[in-house]
Amino acid sequence: MPTPGDNALRHVAALSSGPALDPALRVTLNFHPDRAGVLAALAETGTYLSQFVTGTSNGGLTAHPGGDRWRWESRIFGGAYDAAPARERPVYGALNFRRSAVGAAPRFGSAHLRLTGDVLRRTTFCYPDSTFEPTAFGVAAKMSLIELAEADHPDALDGYVEAQVHGPVRLDRDVEALVLDPSFRGTEVERAAERLPCPVEWHGGFALSVEVLREYPGFRGQQVVDLGARIAVDGWLTPQILGEAVALGRYDARELKWVWHCLARFGTGHPGSAYLHH
Repeated sequence: MPTPGDNALRHVAALSSGPALDPALRVTLNFHPDRAGVLAALAETGTYLSQFVTGTSNGGLTAHPGGDRWRWESRIFGGAYDAAPARERPVYGALNFRRSAVGAAPRFGSAHLRLTGDVLRRTTFCYPDSTFEPTAFGVAAKMSLIELAEADHPDALDGYVEAQVHGPVRLDRDVEALVLDPSFRGTEVERAAERLPCPVEWHGGFALSVEVLREYPGFRGQQVVDLGARIAVDGWLTPQILGEAVALGRYDARELKWVWHCLARFGTGHPGSAYLHH
């Protein structure tokens, strides 16, 4: 008996074209590791779950019957999940065709789970993000989306190829590594990560000086620049510093998300990435 995931894969495959995907590429699931007890939940379940189950997201919270996420999935997957239990729904990531050390879609967080190559065969892809109701799709055997993304957006903040993984994503079987930002070394995030049934790695780090942030008021607005300057420590922003500001509950959540966009867009590979705050 075909599962909803089987039906979704078959439906998207019929809409896809192009050459087979390079099997060396990986899907990554970017997220903020210090938010909403996410690492504790991963340790408890051993499984990465969709927002239909968790009720949390780094994007929009519309994963409920009749909501936008439900409607997008119904359209993309030909109704395959319309009657499926929440736990059977796909989880979302992106294809790391740029082979970025910080994951394929840092827009959604400083950490990522790097999935195994075996997961590619049960993954569907679209470009652009499913929130934009795309008409271009792919599967591992037929992938023409990378060229679209490269021509449209040169950076990973917006130019990612969305991935939908069908079937459970188990940390002990489907994850090559959890990759963290070095600003979390020596923190509860690192201690929580060590309890997971997968290897832990570290990427080069996000860090953005207030001086550089002030050069981009047109990116997310002057009010976001001002907020970033207010929460910075010693003139710097890192994921750990931003997470502390989120935990305070004192600032506008949307504006803090935009501060993260600035940090993710302009703070990777910067000379200040060696700066760590503990």
